[in-house]
Amino acid sequence: MTITVNGAAVSLPNDPRVSLLDLLREDLHLPGTKKGCNQGACGACTVLVDGERILSCLALAVQFEGRSVTTIEGLGMPGALHPLQAAFVEHDGFQCGYCTPGQICSAIGMAEEIRRGVPSHVTSDLSSETIALSRDELRERMSGNLCRCGAHNGIIDAIAETFAPKTALAEAAE
Repeated sequence: MTITVNGAAVSLPNDPRVSLLDLLREDLHLPGTKKGCNQGACGACTVLVDGERILSCLALAVQFEGRSVTTIEGLGMPGALHPLQAAFVEHDGFQCGYCTPGQICSAIGMAEEIRRGVPSHVTSDLSSETIALSRDELRERMSGNLCRCGAHNGIIDAIAETFAPKTALAEAAE
């Protein structure tokens, strides 16, 4: 049984009780995915599975046999950052950096949800073909990822710059 992590096939653990988070951190030595609350409440462990964001602390590794997992290590490299990583740097979207990998993976998954037209609790027009990415929309969609340092404004600015056309945010602010 194998799983693909950041483009490489890896064997799943023999113990079916191993969480995806522990497989990533302990077995594969990928420290970017953080163990925060280990209860699914903080979002620090967010990774992408086939492009969708999940909380790896709540998922068993064996559930993802044959699927593709992307962690923060699979998104960019020094000198070749993912555009969202670069925006986090530019907008001070991190302070201690602990939540940053989960925030970035979550935002990438969120952008795909928006592209597919998945509404949030605050989406105002459910019949629209496009979802306006207002600051409230972005905050709601990122509400499962906590930052205890207070970098939320920088995080939202980085996400907005990367995924929302400036004109859409300006119109939504009016």
